[in-house]
Amino acid sequence: MKKQLYILMYGAISALLLASCVKDEVYNTSHPDKGAVSIHVNLPQGMGDYTVEIDGQSVQGSGATIVYPTLLSPGEHNLLMYNHPDGLTIADGIARVNAMADTQSNGNVILPMPGCLYSVSTTCTVTADDTVHIELDPLRRMRDLHFELTVAEGDPERIASVEGVLSGIAGTYTLATESPSREPMTTAPTFTRDGNRVTADTRLLGTADEAQILVLTLRFTDGKVQTIENDLTEMLRTFNTDMQTPLKISGTLLTPTAANPGTATITDWQVQEVVDITIK
Repeated sequence: MKKQLYILMYGAISALLLASCVKDEVYNTSHPDKGAVSIHVNLPQGMGDYTVEIDGQSVQGSGATIVYPTLLSPGEHNLLMYNHPDGLTIADGIARVNAMADTQSNGNVILPMPGCLYSVSTTCTVTADDTVHIELDPLRRMRDLHFELTVAEGDPERIASVEGVLSGIAGTYTLATESPSREPMTTAPTFTRDGNRVTADTRLLGTADEAQILVLTLRFTDGKVQTIENDLTEMLRTFNTDMQTPLKISGTLLTPTAANPGTATITDWQVQEVVDITIK
């Protein structure tokens, strides 16, 4: 009888010890089966508000740090970040330069100086029961192009106005592939004259897969009009390779004179990258 009692007591004690060893599983977060994403954006100067998309779902941001509001399943996810510059429309992963107001019927003449697009396309790997921290460095996706012509023949004061049209440029940009479109568009930079210098600025997503042609129309004070067509394809051949550094194209403008009343021409073309140029 005493032996049986010992056995029963031993069994009860063993059961209590086993019960005390069973613990609830401990998690690090309140979302053990999903992961969170915290994003730090190294904001370029003047970039402004931006959008972050993960797997097509977007959230707006303005400061340097943003926490994605939706918990995500473990694994790899596609991530896009882009700002919202003036003069561009962004939808379905495509950034599109808006058409000029007086040419919206055909849509092929786009704004010459929109705001600057910045974007990032990458992936993030999410871990369940954890927060992944991502640092983004948005890259500039548009390049500034400066034209400067020096009147070396003829009286520059006879030039009443100069109009310019540049064709063969990209009008859209695919954010996921980080590439400008190949469909050629046209823009019309605003040319102004100050003394003997004729200048214009434009900001482009890139060049398209055809020739880049600049057509200038010179209107003189006596009512005469002359047109100069210039093939800039070779000068812009590497335009898409470095969006960070402005490009300057300069030349010598020869206008008709009494001694040489022929057609206006541009000679001595030069191309150079200029870091400290002021784009108006």
